[in-house]
This record gives sequence, structure tokens and C-alpha cells, in this order.
Amino acid sequence: MTDDADPQTYPSGIPKPVFDVPPDAPEVMIVTGMSGAGRTRAAAVLADLGWYVVDNLPPQMLTELVSMVGRNAKRRLAAVVDVRGGEFFQDLGAVIDDIAAGGVGVSMLYLDADDSVLVSRFEEARRPHPLQGNGTILEGIARERLQMKAVRDRADHVVDTSGLNLHQLRDRLVATVARDSDGEAVLHVNVQSFGFKHGVPSDADFVADVRFLDNPHWIPELRPLTGLDQAVSEHVLASEGAPEFLEGYVNVLATALQRYRVHDKHSVTIAIGCTGGRHRSVAMSEAIGKNLAERGYSVRVTHRDRTPA
Repeated sequence: MTDDADPQTYPSGIPKPVFDVPPDAPEVMIVTGMSGAGRTRAAAVLADLGWYVVDNLPPQMLTELVSMVGRNAKRRLAAVVDVRGGEFFQDLGAVIDDIAAGGVGVSMLYLDADDSVLVSRFEEARRPHPLQGNGTILEGIARERLQMKAVRDRADHVVDTSGLNLHQLRDRLVATVARDSDGEAVLHVNVQSFGFKHGVPSDADFVADVRFLDNPHWIPELRPLTGLDQAVSEHVLASEGAPEFLEGYVNVLATALQRYRVHDKHSVTIAIGCTGGRHRSVAMSEAIGKNLAERGYSVRVTHRDRTPA
């Protein structure tokens, strides 16, 4: 904001409305992100979970909507806001600041995906990118990424949907917005095994490399099995350095997770990698997940590369 900016208007020049904060203001979630990354699906999931969802809303109307929904006893409001709003979209950050300044709890869910995945989705749907114009889909994506950079930087939750099917996306969203019996935010811990030869998960908060452990791949009777099989698990967890790593890493994670709770972070992804993602990383992910669950965390363990492609 420049020194001569009018505090009564948004960056676009639109006058700010009077924000009448209701006594029981609803929780607000802004759903945004890249076109083709799954915003429509996310809106449907939130609606199924009981949120009042509004799609393609100009940001400037959010304060009025918050007031209206609060007066009608709706406690959770989700608004899909994105580049389809054109010049209105530039005011999103300022609107969020105004809502937060009014004492309303507001968070942002940002959906993203790799460029190649987005191109494939647009081609499959036979629809142009909203910023494509007379150019290519990739040019539209590049323009959108530039516009969305500041928004992504301030997001509370970033979900990469590149490798997620509809059911997996729903699981991730449910984990992100879930609450405990007292209505408090639950810190969901996603522990995911993977193989480095298939690439590191792009949305991981922590990445650990367990390729230093003995590899069951070189033992003929263990090779066709996975880390979910008892024989492989026992072999991996008994190998030199494994007990020390498990105890030490879980302690480090527990320290970080406790601080995440303090800072109201709702979802953490811990990626454990080995070469192929079938033996060592799977066994260690299961052990880490079990240890964190015993410490009271809500834990979900998945194995991205356990089954060969």
C-alpha cells in the first residue's frame, strides 16, 4: 500500500463496506488456487461436511456475506475465490485482513498441481484456461501462477492434487478441516512412504531418507514382499541404526508438531523415502505412524509407491 492510498477503499479502488461483525461470527475458509487443481471438488466436499459454500464470489462481498451467514446461525462459511474474478481478485488479501481485524477466524486453502497435470486436465475437459486468451494453456497457467504467488505465500493449507484421485482428495480435505469433539482444530499427521526414484512428494513438510538401512530387496525371500509384511518390517526395524533413528526422529517430530499446534497449523505431511518405496520406507513409515499415534496425534499412513507401476 502506498502512502497516499485511501484506507476507505480496496487496492482496486472499490469502497470498503461497513463490516457488521455478528455476535456469533462464522468460521471462514477461503478456497483458492490454480484453475484445474480441484477447487470445484473441494467446494463439494466442504458442502458435504456442512459448510455453507459460495463459488466464484468477488472478494469485496465477503464481509457482507460473513455478516449475513452469522445472523442465520451458520457457523462455517467457505468461499471459492480465484482469478475468474478478474480485476476484483486483487483485493483478496486486503479483504482477508479486514475480516481478521474484525475478530473473525479466517483461513485459506490453496489447491495446486503440476503444470503438466493442469494442461492434461484442461485438455481432457476441452475447456480453455481462464487466462489463456489467444495463447496456449501453458501461457495461461504461467500468467495465473504469477498472479497467485502472493496468495499462495499466505495460505494456511497448501494441497498438491497432482497425484490425487477424487477419493484421495476428499480424504486430504477432510483431514484438513476436521475438528475434535470440543470443536478445536485437530492436527492431522500424514505419514507417507515413497521411492526417491519416483520423485519426492511435492507437498511434504518433512522428508527423511532411510536408504542407510539394510535393503530387503537383496534378500530373495523378502524381495517380493513389502514393508507391510511382518518379515520385512522386522528385518528393517532390526537393522543397524534403525532403532536409534526411529526414536530420535519421532522425538524431533513431536517437538515440531507441538509447536505447530501452538501456531494453529492443521495438517502436516511427513515423507519417508527409500530407493523404490516398497520396503524400508514402508516399514519405517508404519513404525513412525504408530509411535506418533501413541502420543495422541491423529495419524494417517499411506504408501505411494508400494505397488509397482
